[in-house]
Amino acid sequence: MPELLLHRPTRVPASVGPARAADEPATSARRRSAGRRETLCFRAALAVIVVAVVDDAFVHPEPGTSAGDHLASGLVPAAIAVVAALAYPRLRPGLRGVAGLVCGVLALTAGVVDGFRHVAVDRLAGDDLTAMLAGVAGITLVALGTLTLWRTRRLDERLPRRYGRRALVGIAAVVAGFLIVFPTAFAINATHRARTAVDAAELGRPYERVSFTTADGLRLVGWYVPSRHRAAVIAVPGRTAPAAHARMLARHGYGVLLFDRRGEGESEGDFNAFGWGGDADIKAAVTFLAQRPDVDAARIGGLGLSVGGEMMLETAAEDERLRAVVSEGAGVRSLAEHWDDPVPAAAQKPFSNLVVQTLAMSVLANQAPPPGLTGLVSDIAPRPLLLIRGLDGQQQEVLNRVYYDAAEQPKALWAVPVAGHTAALAAQPQEYERRVIGFFDRALLPGTRRPQAAEQATSKAASTGERSALQPEP
Repeated sequence: MPELLLHRPTRVPASVGPARAADEPATSARRRSAGRRETLCFRAALAVIVVAVVDDAFVHPEPGTSAGDHLASGLVPAAIAVVAALAYPRLRPGLRGVAGLVCGVLALTAGVVDGFRHVAVDRLAGDDLTAMLAGVAGITLVALGTLTLWRTRRLDERLPRRYGRRALVGIAAVVAGFLIVFPTAFAINATHRARTAVDAAELGRPYERVSFTTADGLRLVGWYVPSRHRAAVIAVPGRTAPAAHARMLARHGYGVLLFDRRGEGESEGDFNAFGWGGDADIKAAVTFLAQRPDVDAARIGGLGLSVGGEMMLETAAEDERLRAVVSEGAGVRSLAEHWDDPVPAAAQKPFSNLVVQTLAMSVLANQAPPPGLTGLVSDIAPRPLLLIRGLDGQQQEVLNRVYYDAAEQPKALWAVPVAGHTAALAAQPQEYERRVIGFFDRALLPGTRRPQAAEQATSKAASTGERSALQPEP
């Protein structure tokens, strides 16, 4: 009898069983219908994003560039979107939610930096409309991903398993955000930042509006203060960032060339916040100055701030026409410099994060990363090099000691107390002028009478026993 009771089939009450059985097909049909709508929404949003990518790369490329210059930045994101659209219905609910969030955040980033921001600072033009629509599609995907994660939560599971699943999904979202979304969004912002207008600047002396062409055919626009003693200095980046330095140089009679680098202001080309390819811009600037009647081609120097300092170091290593270089605030521009960063690895970004960032930059910039600066700076010698870093500046400026150690003589490193990133002139204006002008005077004006202000600064330095700008600093 006990055995019969043990194996007796369980009977479901008639009032419950048939109703529940009848509801199962309807519930299953509703789920299939909801899944189709979800997939359709995801694919439609991705289609809008692909249209924006194609428009940006091939239909409305930046002035001076062609569709052929954007094969990687156009085809690779489009191919990834197609794969994601095809794979989406086959993914588990948690992964579908994460996919929606990842794609949505990246599309929203692109829409903001390349569409909405350009309209805000200038006007609606080019690919702005499709970029803004991609941003809207990104918002849709973020909402879809969030809704998918919420709707597919399992309420019928036991608490340990339920919260275990949610914890795994949450961890997957955080990992995807940190290792994929953040570095890729950073690369989008670094290669697709909207142009802004360039306001007139006071350079201390009258300047000319000039333009010149790079070796790869881009027209760059700038300002030039003519030289009074046949020596000239190129100051980068941009026409406004080094304006105070230009005024200082102009007071001492130097010709000063400021210009919008590629993809910036009124210059043609694709923007790159890390200055990839910027060596071609500075080389074109050197050629422009060498052809000026007021400039001696053997008396051209360069002064670079931040990314401009990195561009100047690379160019000086490749072009001997730059006779003296001042680099202030140089740091990291690709994975190559991170290898040489003396800061402990625990204080830096994870290696995988840096790899994704560099790969994303390479795709979106349509070029390979530039060579590491540590391996280049030794090629600047025997031309003099002055490195400047603010002790209160960016952490990556500590690499200036690495660059100094790798460089050959004559060289100097000035570590400026209480100075932020590229703020040494503001922190110590008199000392900055004495060091930098003295540096250029010795390199570009040998055997000539220096301007009165430089002579006074030199006399003051001699009377106070201050060291030469070409002596190394701790």
